[in-house]
Amino acid sequence: MSLVQDIRSKNAGPFWITIDLFCTDAAAFGRLKSALTTAMVAQALHADADSLQRFDIEALNVIKFSAPREVVQGSRADRDMHGASYAVLIKELVDAL
Repeated sequence: MSLVQDIRSKNAGPFWITIDLFCTDAAAFGRLKSALTTAMVAQALHADADSLQRFDIEALNVIKFSAPREVVQGSRADRDMHGASYAVLIKELVDAL
């Protein structure tokens, strides 16, 4: 059984990425909230855990992470202009739980 029905990542301005995990139900939200740590997400994103912001939105069964981008959006070193590929990294984490 999958804990999430969708995972989306996108830009939150030129300096931040946001990742939304839409849980299948309240039970899945509770399980994922406990199992998926901010440190795990930081490691997957190659970010410092202290720089991540986490929002557990119980009323919507959503867990949201905001992280600083490795490089500024649109810069020469930017490999993902829209921030969409970060969702794949988090999906691999969730699938392993």
